[in-house]
Amino acid sequence: MLFNSYFYIFLFLPLCLIVYFLLNDRRLTKASKAWLVLASFVFYGWWNPIYVPLIAGSIVFNYLVGTSISKFRDRGALSRSKWLLWTGIAGNLALLGYFKYTDFFISNVNGLGGLSLSLLHIALPLGISFFTFTQIAYLVDRSKGKVTEYSFMNYGLFVTFFPHLLAGPIIHHSEMMPQFDRRRNKLLDSENLTRGAVLFFTGLFKKVVIADTFAIWANGGYQNLGDPALVQAWVISLSYTLQLYYDFSGYTDMALGSSRMFNIILPINFDSPYRSLNIQEFWRRWHITLGRFMRDYVYIPLGGNKASEGRILLNIMITFFIVGLWHGAGWTFVAWGCMHGAALVVYRAWNRLHISMPKWLAWLITFNFVNVGWVFFRAPTFADALKILKGMAGLNGSGLPGTTAPFIVKVKEFIPDLKEVVQRMGDPDIMLIMFFLFLPLSFLFRNSNQIAAKFQPGTIPLIVFSCIAALSVLYLGSYSEFLYFRF
Repeated sequence: MLFNSYFYIFLFLPLCLIVYFLLNDRRLTKASKAWLVLASFVFYGWWNPIYVPLIAGSIVFNYLVGTSISKFRDRGALSRSKWLLWTGIAGNLALLGYFKYTDFFISNVNGLGGLSLSLLHIALPLGISFFTFTQIAYLVDRSKGKVTEYSFMNYGLFVTFFPHLLAGPIIHHSEMMPQFDRRRNKLLDSENLTRGAVLFFTGLFKKVVIADTFAIWANGGYQNLGDPALVQAWVISLSYTLQLYYDFSGYTDMALGSSRMFNIILPINFDSPYRSLNIQEFWRRWHITLGRFMRDYVYIPLGGNKASEGRILLNIMITFFIVGLWHGAGWTFVAWGCMHGAALVVYRAWNRLHISMPKWLAWLITFNFVNVGWVFFRAPTFADALKILKGMAGLNGSGLPGTTAPFIVKVKEFIPDLKEVVQRMGDPDIMLIMFFLFLPLSFLFRNSNQIAAKFQPGTIPLIVFSCIAALSVLYLGSYSEFLYFRF
């Protein structure tokens, strides 16, 4: 089920809220949790019910492994506890590997060995990367004694709670489940309901009005690539850069907003990443819970910063190799991850030189590096990515007429010439307005979490918010899946 659907907004979410708080009001706490688990399975199965047994089996497997880990740990049998932990992690990775990487593996074997093994074309279950990582984190936390609550019902709710099920944020058991047991959280809270609604509809606006509009130009550009000229290549790359941000952060806003209506506060995932002044800051602002997972469960176990300088650099590269591979079964994703790993290595070396640069230059370099990285992230092949980069470098020409005109004339003619170039990609007026509005909005102004936190009910805020909500609902109507569902 999609957040951006009439069914979710006008029936599913209100019904879940009403029944949940009615049950809590009658002190039927277990029934209220069971209701949310049932609703979450319906939410997940709405896409394809055949995968409900898959996630149910994954939950039972990890719960049993986690329970056994705790038993052995409590008895002091640490070696058995550790063995079970690795068995559980291997089981999760095997499930993820089968659905996500089997065809990738076969393709590489065919390429290296000159074979012609048939691909299996396995459908990727929605959210499998997220609920797999969530459960691996649970097993590790349980082996460290960080999880002290063993209810199966609570574990099922922790994994399936529908606001975070399909695309995160990736959460820890200890940061969400205690919130369900707080007495004040069992009552409908008008402030949380209001702030949750503000966050939800802000996210909906970002998805259906902004991201889906940029998607037209990004998808059109990548599907009809040819040899793009300078302007066309930049329009394509920036369209995807903005589409991805507004799509994923919009989804996260809706997830956090839905959850907050139940008085459950999930960790933020985005903090205006495009205003970052260096690549390290970018990863502290972009997909924050994935970065936290990789730091805690990959980078630190590899040795983290407590190692020789060479080993630290290797740990960074290994971590970002995995980050790239996690996002998709393709070498372009791996290349994207390694680019970011290499950038962090360069940034670490730069810091040792103690040389500063103007903030505007630091931002320009960081933003353009991220933008170039998204080209590899989005392009189906390296050849397609190189076509875009070649165009962005101006090697296919500018695409603008009047190149011999004086500078002033060029400036005056720039906008109409630009319109002429982008005419082939869509409505030029709308495209220019979208870029001039929403590119600066992504890094100059408050983000949605800051807006929701500062929101105070009043006539003007309510009018503005109502207009945003109404406009967003008017844009609903066509099926538009979130980009990160498939990662």
